[in-house]
This record gives sequence, C-alpha cells and structure tokens, in this order.
Amino acid sequence: MQDILDQLGIRQSNGGTATGQKWIGSKGKVIASFSPVDGKKIAEVVGTDEAAYDQVIKKASEAFLEWRLWPSPKRGDVVRQFAEALRKYKEPLGKLVSYEMGKSLQEGLGEVQEMIDICDFAVGLSRQLHGLTMHSERPGHRMYEQWHPLGIVGIISAFNFPVAVWSWNTALAWVCGDVCVWKPSEKTPLCAIACQNIIADVFAANGVPEGVCGLVIGEREIGERLAADTRVPLVSATGSTRMGKAVGAAVGARLGRSLLELGGNNAIIISKDADLEMALVGCVFGAVGTAGQRCTSTRRLIIHEDVYDAFRDKLVNAYKQLRIGDPLDEANHVGPLIDKGAVAMYSAAIEKCKSEGGQFVVEGGVLEGKGYESGCYVKPCIAEVQPHYEIVCHETFAPILYLMKYKMLEEAIAIQNGVPQGLSSSIMTLNLREAETFLSSAGSDCGIANVNIGTSGAEIGGAFGGEKETGGGRESGSDAWRIYMRRQTNTINYSTKLPLAQGIKFDL
Repeated sequence: MQDILDQLGIRQSNGGTATGQKWIGSKGKVIASFSPVDGKKIAEVVGTDEAAYDQVIKKASEAFLEWRLWPSPKRGDVVRQFAEALRKYKEPLGKLVSYEMGKSLQEGLGEVQEMIDICDFAVGLSRQLHGLTMHSERPGHRMYEQWHPLGIVGIISAFNFPVAVWSWNTALAWVCGDVCVWKPSEKTPLCAIACQNIIADVFAANGVPEGVCGLVIGEREIGERLAADTRVPLVSATGSTRMGKAVGAAVGARLGRSLLELGGNNAIIISKDADLEMALVGCVFGAVGTAGQRCTSTRRLIIHEDVYDAFRDKLVNAYKQLRIGDPLDEANHVGPLIDKGAVAMYSAAIEKCKSEGGQFVVEGGVLEGKGYESGCYVKPCIAEVQPHYEIVCHETFAPILYLMKYKMLEEAIAIQNGVPQGLSSSIMTLNLREAETFLSSAGSDCGIANVNIGTSGAEIGGAFGGEKETGGGRESGSDAWRIYMRRQTNTINYSTKLPLAQGIKFDL
C-alpha cells in the first residue's frame, strides 16, 4: 500500500486543510485513518481548527469573485483536464478507496470511473447552461432568464462513497462558476487528500485562482460550522437522515439552500412474471455490494407468493457461494464494514429482527480468525419478516436482507412505499402492465424507480436523489445543475415608451 500512498502524495502525517493548491497549517484534532480491511493504521491527518476553517472560507470567497467571470467553457476545460488526471490515477486512487473504505477493488475502480464520467458530463454541460426567452405583454419589450453562480458550495460527504459524491457536486458547481469547500467523512480522510492533490496540480497548471477548491477535515463540528455559515449559500450533505435533518434545520434557519441525499430503505418487487435468474443477480449484488453500505443497497425483497419459495431457495444457494474477505482480492465478493461501530449496529439489528419475530434463513454473525483480524467482517444474512416490523422500516447500513410476501401488485407497492425513506426502488417483471403501473403516479414513491434492474448502480446521466426522509435533493445528471445556480429574470425595454405591466396607468 505504501507505493499507492506515495503515488497519491500521502504521507504518514498529513495536513487536512487546503485552500486549493496550498496546504495550510492547523492545530485541529489528529485523526488516524485505520483500514477496515486489516485493522492497520494507514496514516494520520491533522484536522481543521476554527482559524484554518475561516482562512479557507475567506480564500474561497475571494476566489469566487474571479472564477465566476471565467467563461463557462473555459471552466469546463479545466474539469476536462481533471478527468484526464483521474484516468491517470484511476488504479492507485481506486485501490486507496478500496483499502480505506473497505469496498471491493472493482467497486473502488468503479467509483473513480464515476468521477471521470461526471467530469465528462460537466464538460458538455459547460456549453449548455441555458435559460429561456419569454414573450412580454408589453410592446417593445423582451423577457428572458439567465442563471448565475451562487458562490461557495459546502460539500459534506459520507464514507461509503469517499470520492464520487464529492465529484458529483464539484464538477457541476465548478462549470457553473461556483467555488467549493469539502468536508469529507473523518472515516476516509486520505481519499480526500488524494483528490485534493490531483486537482491542485490541474488548477495550478491552468492558473485557477487559489480558493476554488477548499478542503476542511474534521468531525461533526466542521459540518455544523459549514451548515451555519452565512457565507456558504448552498450546503450539499450526504449521509444519514438524522444528520440531514440537523443540516437542513441549520441551513434553513439562515434561509440558505440545502441539497440533501440521505437514507434509503430500498425494495425490489419480485413478480410472478419475473425472470428469476436475472432478478437473482440484481438482488444479490444490491444486498451485499459494498457490504450493504450503499444508500441504494437493497434491504427489502417483496416477493409474489407464487414464486416466493423458489426465489428464496435461489437466494439461499447464492449466499452460500459468497466469498468474504480482503476486498483487494478480486476473488472476494464482500469486504468489511467500515468500523466496529458499524458491526455493533449490524448485530443489534439482527437481534431486534429476531425479537420481533423474524426468521433467518441465512444466519448472520461476525467473522473471526485469519483474514478477519480487523473485526469488521460480517456475514450477509437473510430474514423472513412482516412488513410492519419496526426494524424493517429502519435503515441498517449493513448486508441484512428482509423477505416478505405479497398477493396483488397494489399490495406490493403499498409495502414498498410504506417506509419513511424514498430513494431507490425496482420491480422485476416481464409483464408490461405491471411495469408501467409501478412507474406511474400510483406506483413507486421513490426518486428512482427501475424495471428489471436492481436498486443500486445509478448512472450519472440521470438526476440522483429521493423523496420523503431521503431529503428531496437531486445530484449528478439531467438538470441537477440548477441547484448550484441562481435564476434571474430580465426584462429589456427597447421602445420609446414605458408602459406598465397589467395595463396600469401612471401618468405624470
């Protein structure tokens, strides 16, 4: 791993505060990054103290005054070069993501590819930040709208996607003319430092003003400071619903904007008309990929009673074939949870499920022995439950899959929608009427609704986000760029008179 750290400019002791191309001093708390893969300490990071935080925000505010004047296509060309740098560093950065976070190497590399993809999307977007032209009711007048950058975008990201979600925000925000200040998860700080090093070289080569890409590393208080800071007009936060409610309240109290991507409790409906072999792949990957630590992980399967037994047996057999271990070994399917705290929540959820009457057809448990010394490896498990169980309505960030039966499609949709979260959803069916009903206003209430694919693995071209306690935010593709800008309506009078709207007369 040392050669990977060397390639990415990471030392055994690192500063965790940057204004962009420059690292600045701080006297914050020292944060040690331990790998859940083997339990070893990778490196240490000096956190951001209050004085260093203010220096980053001040520099970002100054940089915005210049950056907003760069033509958007020119900003897009800088983002293009960032994508090229990511292509160069894809392998070492992907390995670092895998080692520091614990996801499989394929998923780590895939996360970096997602960064490249959103940069490519943003480059095209840099020439398409368009408004509308409207007809005026007044003669000799023209109305149109245009979009302007907001200023500083504060980004609070979670450990499970330590680099991709940051890039979703920054790539779009940068081409929109905003500057960014990133508060990554304190559980994966080295991934953030690696990204900062990569983008700093690109910015320096292009004369980008210092402050366009700031980094502040620390624990909860840094996120709270960002949320309450009136100098930060938009805060994009990814994480738990509990965290999102706190961020939303703090930002809302100062009438700022928040973009919230919060919890998911995602379900797949398995119709009696489903291709069960195809459905099996989507369900298993959705449930165990990233060890169940995706916001889009599959947590509930709602299975038609006619195929319930057959599909349950297929799942049980598939779970017997899962290989759990070092995620850098591509022969393994499932890596560790992020830390022992996550393991404790996993174990507590299993006991809660059993206490409510859940029957486990694939037993869970914490793995011990050779290869599992970190104490973060657990068994993916499957429980037969009732939809109303309290634990089933709760998101547990771990590979626990709940099975339940249904008779009619309307019942299945009601079960799927009957949780507080509303991120991702799927139906497996070859029945056109079922598929279209699921996608209609009488169907899924989630921000993402799929047919014949699983709940995880969203592409960057579509807007990503959910409803209800998922927060309502949208990131990535489609017109998600608008959240990073302010709309302005303009009216130009090119006539020789000044008529008033609504026919009002005001003669002097």
